[in-house]
Amino acid sequence: MSRPTRRQALGATAGTIAGLALAGSAYATSKDSATPSRATESGHEGHGAPEAFDEVFQGRRIQGAPGSGHMHHGGGYAVRIDGRELHVMQNADGTWISVVNHYQPLATPRAIARAAVVDLQGAALVPLT
Repeated sequence: MSRPTRRQALGATAGTIAGLALAGSAYATSKDSATPSRATESGHEGHGAPEAFDEVFQGRRIQGAPGSGHMHHGGGYAVRIDGRELHVMQNADGTWISVVNHYQPLATPRAIARAAVVDLQGAALVPLT
């Protein structure tokens, strides 16, 4: 039996990592989608920023607050993981994305922060320069 080539090994590893990241993101999304956001409950979608949050999720401190983010990306909403800024952006349809979950729009910045924690798998968030 021949040994796999380096290219085959790297392809299998990349596929496995992508599958695990997708499964973790789907798990975080399913847990967060069961809890409607405060904006949806009040019937005032699109009127103002989402509410602030500060919690520990899977051992990481996640925080979010209006008014202190990059104004051209997140409409003035800042999200932090362990004190480091997670760049977020609100889409035209009201969903949110981040640099970690760029192709997975979620309903709230809290959901984005939780999904990023799952995807980081304990790694530190590196600041963008």
